[in-house]
Amino acid sequence: MKVILIASGKGGTGKTSFAAGVGAALSQLGRRVLLIDGDCGLRNLDIVLGMSDRVVYSFADVAGGAVPLDDAVACHPDYENLYLLTAPAALPALSERGMEQLAVQAEEMGFEYILIDGPAGLPAELSFLAHIATQAVVVTSTDRACIRGAERCARKLEEEYCIQRIRMILNRIRPRLITSGRSANIDDAMDEAGLPLLGLVPEDVDLISCGNSGKSILSVKTAGAARAFRNIARRLEGERVPLARL
Repeated sequence: MKVILIASGKGGTGKTSFAAGVGAALSQLGRRVLLIDGDCGLRNLDIVLGMSDRVVYSFADVAGGAVPLDDAVACHPDYENLYLLTAPAALPALSERGMEQLAVQAEEMGFEYILIDGPAGLPAELSFLAHIATQAVVVTSTDRACIRGAERCARKLEEEYCIQRIRMILNRIRPRLITSGRSANIDDAMDEAGLPLLGLVPEDVDLISCGNSGKSILSVKTAGAARAFRNIARRLEGERVPLARL
């Protein structure tokens, strides 16, 4: 089972849309996927997935022993292999042991991936989520402030939480800004962040409408961000998929 913490140095990078899109793409490949919203107090993964009326329990309820994972997860209405465990409205007292037990239950239920949509930045609750992660993906745009945040986030994940495999997603890419020199190019972003690249996701206005309606962009189109999410899912599976030309 792969447990992937999806992090970002600052808000507004599109981390939640990325988590929802790649989770759906992995489920389309036949993988059993558990999405965990780790953004306590600011949860919105249920909105993006169109599952607000389905979630009852949070990951804190499972980690605290109040309810077993099997009873707490909610199945996506369109993707039978995709499940959601939401975040609590406020962060309760958690233990690393409780998070470990959550991961054990997930593996016993046959989940092949846990994707944790972590909080933006470096808040305290990140430590409990990072404790069970086997790898991490840092989502950033090509804005230099975001890239600096991504570099700091990655260093903390590596040095304090001992996550060794950390890769970067360049999200919301706008080729015209890169061509005109108003935004960092791909190579510069990789050099500044010091991270290997997992994938590129273009700016896609359809993500906004899909997020508001609770529809997966994978069910609406095949190009743009939808294609990028599918390619990234295949890379997570170990396939060698060339980067798309933007």
